[in-house]
Amino acid sequence: MGWRSRDVLRAAALIAALYLTLRLLWIASPLILTAFLGVLFGLAVESGVDRLARFRIPRGLAAAIVVVGFYAALIGLGAWMAPTLREQASELKTRLPEAVDKVESWLNARQGGFFGFFLGGSEVAGPDTTNPTLTGVPAGRGEAARIAPPGSAPTARAPASGGQRPDSTNVPPEAKTPTSTLKDRLGGQLSGVTRYLFPFLTSTIAAFAGIVLITFLAIYIGADPDTYHRGLMHLFPHSARDRAGEVLSAMATVLRKWLVTQLIAMLVIGVVSTGVLLALGVKAAFALGLIAGLLEFVPTVGPLMSAVPAVAMGFIDSPQKALTVAIAYIAIQFLENHILIPQLMKGGLDLPPALTIIGQALMAILFGFLGLMVAVPALAAMMVPIKMLYVQDVVGDDIEIEDDGDDGDDDG
Repeated sequence: MGWRSRDVLRAAALIAALYLTLRLLWIASPLILTAFLGVLFGLAVESGVDRLARFRIPRGLAAAIVVVGFYAALIGLGAWMAPTLREQASELKTRLPEAVDKVESWLNARQGGFFGFFLGGSEVAGPDTTNPTLTGVPAGRGEAARIAPPGSAPTARAPASGGQRPDSTNVPPEAKTPTSTLKDRLGGQLSGVTRYLFPFLTSTIAAFAGIVLITFLAIYIGADPDTYHRGLMHLFPHSARDRAGEVLSAMATVLRKWLVTQLIAMLVIGVVSTGVLLALGVKAAFALGLIAGLLEFVPTVGPLMSAVPAVAMGFIDSPQKALTVAIAYIAIQFLENHILIPQLMKGGLDLPPALTIIGQALMAILFGFLGLMVAVPALAAMMVPIKMLYVQDVVGDDIEIEDDGDDGDDDG
């Protein structure tokens, strides 16, 4: 049986509506990801509001107290450490290029082989030995004939000891351009990565608006989570509302547990990294420790990003110190992954490392740095309904979502 005209029109309208919806979601993806961060912080605020509510403090006031107190603590800590951080940030900005130059010299001393293959040649950077005008070495008779135009006599080159500069008029334009240094290459690549991953940094207004949105969402969700819970329940049929409520409560518990774990880990890693760098005598230890603590919010990728400037600063003194710093960062991450995080995430959702890395890479490619930030909590939230609604209800396997000792059952 063929389709009638109205069936064709109805199908076309549904496809067009689906396409427009997906396009709208794609365009609004930065707003959606920012709202997700607001919900994530709102769930953490709710825990503090529940504790303050026991002292008969209104939930709205308690939510404002928690958020304002958090910002006040950040501002106070920043004001206390501002002089040291300002000085060390300036030192870091000055010394990092010097560290890159030392890395370049160290790699040039071991030119060829592994390093040359990955950095684009047998030498990381250095003078062009094939061009006598750049090396300062007098050209031989054959080289002078090759550089000179056809049919003309080779231009005589003054000895280097005479102090005369060679005639640059006969030098081809491409020969005057020196080879790019490692610093130039890294700078160009990092600038491209910055434009891709951190486009929001180019707009102060957009960044400020995102912070304001996250703040107010956290206050509203922490003050009255039941309103939003009931609103979501109306989207499900009556027969499925009990199970949907269980899934949403489990998702909220996992997200809250993940955020609290990350905040504690950020504090611990920042303090430990600063102490280790001070003990090793690495310059700008406080600034590097702050970077390590902040980037800890991005699991797997963040620790690697924070280790790069620390290792580079170690190269200022010696390659041996850089190796020591690298080993120290690896040891810190090992202890974190095997001792700190398992203790903090007890009762939470354990994500496979391979799945975490794939999820972070996919979200970073699609949405940039915001996608990288929310990749792990979004993946943790998605795993809850998959385990509860598919693995438990459809497949029939008895799988635990959380430990029995979890305290997140009071979720609205």
